[in-house]
Amino acid sequence: MWELILKAGAVVELRPFTLADAGVIVSWISGPAELVTWAGPGFTWPLNGPQLAAYVMESGRRSWMGVGAGGRLVGHASLRLDVGGVTARLGRVLVAPDARGQGYGAALLTRVLTFGFAQLGLERVELGVFSHNSNAVRLYERLGFHLDQVLSDVEQVNGQSWSALQMSLAKADWFLGPDQAEA
Repeated sequence: MWELILKAGAVVELRPFTLADAGVIVSWISGPAELVTWAGPGFTWPLNGPQLAAYVMESGRRSWMGVGAGGRLVGHASLRLDVGGVTARLGRVLVAPDARGQGYGAALLTRVLTFGFAQLGLERVELGVFSHNSNAVRLYERLGFHLDQVLSDVEQVNGQSWSALQMSLAKADWFLGPDQAEA
């Protein structure tokens, strides 16, 4: 496990996501709209163990749980590696409801990005985020991601059209060090 301490005081260690974590993830997602916000159309409501079991087995995906002080689970994130292994898609980022706004998202993503660039040898990390998820968009921008494309009306949720932002971060633009990732 790796440890990262940010100025905001959030401490996050990473450990691999396992099926034993399924109940925790299910408990953090309160409804269908939140499920789509977390995973896009990749899962159906209600989220359950069998869906997460298939997710755990996905080839080319590295998924982690963020562990805070005292072993408290504070978040989840994954990287899906491309075939060539130099680009990955950051996704399925979720911070525990009671840990939001405390710097854990920045700590978790800083750790995942550092691992991806330093350990996996990635040259680029891409992501998609729904445009109305303003807290996530601001966090990604603070971490150095830039907007590549806006995809209008990609999902219909509760009778509303959701647009998605496609963002990316090149290894050359990645700044290592927790001082850059304040919450």
